[in-house]
Amino acid sequence: MSQKITGTSVLPSRREPIELHTADGLTLVGELALPETGEPVATLICLHPLPTHGGMMDSHLFRKAANRLPALANIAVLRFNTRGTESVQGRSEGSFDGAQAERFDVAAAIEFADFRELPNPWLVGWSFGTDLALMYGLDPAVCGAILLSPPLRFSQPEHLAAWAESGKPVKALIPELDDFLRPPEARERFAPLSQVDLVEVAGAKHLWVGDSERVLDEIVASVAPSVRTPLPATWDGPMTRENASAYADRTVANIQKHIDND
Repeated sequence: MSQKITGTSVLPSRREPIELHTADGLTLVGELALPETGEPVATLICLHPLPTHGGMMDSHLFRKAANRLPALANIAVLRFNTRGTESVQGRSEGSFDGAQAERFDVAAAIEFADFRELPNPWLVGWSFGTDLALMYGLDPAVCGAILLSPPLRFSQPEHLAAWAESGKPVKALIPELDDFLRPPEARERFAPLSQVDLVEVAGAKHLWVGDSERVLDEIVASVAPSVRTPLPATWDGPMTRENASAYADRTVANIQKHIDND
């Protein structure tokens, strides 16, 4: 019997807690979600929003990616908390460093994916995570990058130029009503990155509330074009539900308060 996939749906996968070890001696907590059987066709390395504003590996888009994409799209999802970030998965060692020492965190995640021989790794950054992807993610092992609500707060034109020179694919999803970077300005500021696929998402906001399905479809279309999108809205098989109350202190409303006061 088919069941509707909702925000708390958890589809079958192989999930394991992982640790990432940085070059400067820290241990970061994370999770790897793999298809229940067989090998994945691609891998997402998720870089979460700003931890000082509630961002973490369990931010809603990345939870939904881990809960759905191994089953729906045969995609592996690697999530982790950057230094000093805490979620229900645990707290990573160290402390937030304003997109400086976080370069070691990004490198550790890429190295882990390479060590585990996870196929076709793509960086998926959201907000602060897009800056980390642009600044530190241009690695030979990485296939490309997907940027969700990029503020271009820490990254500079030279980082965009470096990605442009690499020729690696970059897709940027720009919410029409973003709090930090809206489509007209985004088109100007992304000019150095000549190959960017800049997608304006009508009516969307920085936190992508109500737009999860659209975002996941865009991600899948980029990293696994053989997978048909839009993804199914129902599931004919076992399904569990996550306990959304575990994230009560990280609700979208609370995060939006941080953004409004920034």
